[in-house]
Amino acid sequence: MSLLFSPLHLPSPRGGLTLSNRIVVAPMCQYSARNGEASDWHLMHWGNLLNSGAAMFTIEATAVLPEGRITPSCLGLWDARTEAALADKLQRARQLAPPLPVCIQLAHAGRKASSAVPWQGGQLLPAAQGGWETFGPSALPQLPNEPPPTELTLAQMAQIRDAFVAAAQRAARIGLEAVEIHGAHGYLLHEFLSPLANQRSDAYGGSFENRIRFPLEVFAAVRAAFDGVLGLRVSASDWVEGGWDVAQSAEFAKRLKTLGCDFIHVSSGGVSPQQKIALGAGYQVAMARAVRAASGLVTTAVGLITEAQQAEAILQAGDADLIALARAFLYEPRWGWHAAAALGGQVVANPVYWRCLPREAQTVFGKVSIGGR
Repeated sequence: MSLLFSPLHLPSPRGGLTLSNRIVVAPMCQYSARNGEASDWHLMHWGNLLNSGAAMFTIEATAVLPEGRITPSCLGLWDARTEAALADKLQRARQLAPPLPVCIQLAHAGRKASSAVPWQGGQLLPAAQGGWETFGPSALPQLPNEPPPTELTLAQMAQIRDAFVAAAQRAARIGLEAVEIHGAHGYLLHEFLSPLANQRSDAYGGSFENRIRFPLEVFAAVRAAFDGVLGLRVSASDWVEGGWDVAQSAEFAKRLKTLGCDFIHVSSGGVSPQQKIALGAGYQVAMARAVRAASGLVTTAVGLITEAQQAEAILQAGDADLIALARAFLYEPRWGWHAAAALGGQVVANPVYWRCLPREAQTVFGKVSIGGR
């Protein structure tokens, strides 16, 4: 039997979730929010991917504070207004799809905040162009020609920790089953982990133990307040000599497990323009394998995984427990259906679509009748 189409249980204090297969839609920034509020674009985007055949859908990086947005157009969940907008669009999207667990990635962009959207260059925005003050563990800019972020005080760090907690509580209120804390891609929590971005001289900088302290504090605080499935996305390597690496990621994952982490999503890069990423099919899978072996956590592999047989092979080798895809789902929103057809699996789909399958793939929708007039 295909492992990709076998169920998986994700534990949590609430009792956990049983996913119908091992496919997850990874978080994908849409840069389509208005003052942090979800828009009609999100309604369309979410409704589309909730019908993808995946077992869980993850909402894009969602800022816990206004200054934590990557761009002025990024999604937020920091007050009653942003909560209401997200709840409205999500409820409407879920009415258009089969029952499916939804996860949200909670984030703070740190020194990479206040940036233009990618198709407008993605560079740091000055105040005159709608930008704002950025913050980081140290006053070190992302790019040499950028103004440095403001080094966070302990009081400001406590406010950010509390903002993650409040956002997780809002997520629970609107019915989200899972939360993924964003600790990757050069954003704030990754900045604390990496010695390339964190050169503090207090208890939160310097040694490995000090650099992991704040991310662990944030995770522990969210765990205490949120009883659904809770995980973290990590950049397992900075791809820069002397930076954060797989060995540190594995040890960090072990600490997360002791705090009640339910899964870890293994990515890489993003903290330094000096990174030299060896791109190729499944280029981050070996990192997922190492983190999984060391920690025993349910592990999600991601990154240039595009074919059903490739995803199946990763699971069969024991390299990961879940397969996350992002851009592949944008290109082919029914990727899960095609994977089921290729591997002999089954997915749940809205009956409106039952008659669309070619004859040779009609078992994809399971024991339902595809017939009719």
